[in-house]
Amino acid sequence: MPEHGASRTQPENPHIPTAGTGATAPETTGTPDRTPAAVADATRRTGLLVTLVLGGLTALPPLSMDMYLPALPAVTESLHAPASTVQLTLTACLTGMALGQVVVGPMSDRWGRRKPLLLGMVVYVVATAICVFAPTAGLLIAFRTLQGLAGAAGIVIARAVVRDLYDGLEMARFFSTLMLISGVAPIIAPLIGGQVLRFTDWRGIFAVLTAVGLALTLVVWKWLHETLPPEERHTGGIGEALRTMRGLLADRVFTGYTIAGSLAFAVLFSYISASPFVMQEIYGASPQTFSLLFGINSVGLVLVGQINGKLLVGRFSLDKVLAVGLSVIVLAATALLLMTTGVLGEVGLVPVAAGLFVLMSAMGLATPNTNAQALMRTKHAAGSASALLGTSSFLIGAVASPLVGIAGEDTAVPMAVVQLVCGVGAMAAFLGMCRPWQRTDTLRETA
Repeated sequence: MPEHGASRTQPENPHIPTAGTGATAPETTGTPDRTPAAVADATRRTGLLVTLVLGGLTALPPLSMDMYLPALPAVTESLHAPASTVQLTLTACLTGMALGQVVVGPMSDRWGRRKPLLLGMVVYVVATAICVFAPTAGLLIAFRTLQGLAGAAGIVIARAVVRDLYDGLEMARFFSTLMLISGVAPIIAPLIGGQVLRFTDWRGIFAVLTAVGLALTLVVWKWLHETLPPEERHTGGIGEALRTMRGLLADRVFTGYTIAGSLAFAVLFSYISASPFVMQEIYGASPQTFSLLFGINSVGLVLVGQINGKLLVGRFSLDKVLAVGLSVIVLAATALLLMTTGVLGEVGLVPVAAGLFVLMSAMGLATPNTNAQALMRTKHAAGSASALLGTSSFLIGAVASPLVGIAGEDTAVPMAVVQLVCGVGAMAAFLGMCRPWQRTDTLRETA
């Protein structure tokens, strides 16, 4: 449903089964005399409220992961568990978030966005509350997995709701706005966790997350109306869900955007995994300097994302902007590899930090536009498409992250190699599978 002059010229995915077979009569959400289409129009007009709700859903997973980081040593001591075992509580949550999206996405295409989201939020609150009282590391790992599985509902359904409410250029702009929130969340989460630890122990962090989850559940229940009309829902079971995902993956262009976006996301994962060690242990940055540089890089990512949404989208095609973003990632990764291998001579912290800043800032062009272009083709399977986008990003990122330390503690070369390989792979998927020069359906709006 186009808005604010946005045109819909991107074709639907021809491989996706037509939705709406066996659909029930339109149901109302909230007010009995309003159809879902009318509710969607009203929801879209609330602009800021929708942004805040979807932003909160997008921010919850990084809060769940990063608020907990300062407490890891305390958890090790409190539960009398090895550090390697406690590290599994992070892996468990990340794995749950990746796999949960595959489950929740098709559920939202069948039953609408609201019910699966509320169910996921309730389970998240319960699982997080149990983490507060976990007596052993094993139980903490188990309920962190459940926390990730349930928290995945917020990630996947937030993207699907954006696809329901917006189209074309407006969707790309909205994804850029969400990047502002999702980019800030990982920065402030460890700071919040550290402040919580001043007043309580690690269990208090889970108590805070429980309160945040409960508040967000109430906000979703009260203000986020259903956005997927019954006539556009899928009514089949697991078989239809699998056929829908197979149809999505059979679309070469959709799969190309998914792979490109996931590999670009792996660049971000490798940076997060390696940068504390690289900047502090190899290039001598103090913890305070590292925190400052990490914050500056995050600001660069968010700022470029806002430039993408406010200035570039509508003046240039999304594919052209995406091509620029991926090109900058490849060039910055190449420069980092030349610096870390010594080809450019001995370099210090400043050049490496500058290269990482450019690399991270370019993510503000890559991520929102790959999401927008992929979802543009999947109007009738936005939940399943969002699930594939999110799951592939998390899984590829999880594979890339450990590789940055494969050569030990004395070199930053593996980080640069992983970033360059992923960047080149993303560009290859974009050019080889999406083939934008062969399509006349890319979106562009003259200023």
